[in-house]
Amino acid sequence: MEHPELTHRSSFRFWNSDATRFADTDRLGHINNAVFATFYETGRVAFLFDPAAPMAPAGCTFVIARLTIDFRLEMQYGEEIDIGTVVLSVGRSSFRLGQALFRGEACVSVAESVLVLMHEGTRKSMALPEALVARLGEFAPVS
Repeated sequence: MEHPELTHRSSFRFWNSDATRFADTDRLGHINNAVFATFYETGRVAFLFDPAAPMAPAGCTFVIARLTIDFRLEMQYGEEIDIGTVVLSVGRSSFRLGQALFRGEACVSVAESVLVLMHEGTRKSMALPEALVARLGEFAPVS
């Protein structure tokens, strides 16, 4: 991934949290790698679909086109995980999010995803409205 600052808590503008569950563990006793994607989804959903301030225009939604995850540390059952989210870049109909999972100050994992704005009726991608582009810009990495 090309954004090493994602390993630093200070880079993020949006935060939420989750906790590891017993059901998330695998036969090695740590949190299964597939569960990391679920934690990132928790962060994206909180960021994009806040009922008080949803990002998507009426009649539209976001679909994920790409997700890459780098694993840095193990997670165990019973840990609190903080999920940081930033907007790395904005294109015509898509944008790139950077995310990281933190246990305290330790960066457990980093991820990048590409999300596309989709019209719910046509199921086709559409250009990001100017208001959405401006709002996404408010969540660029902290310098």
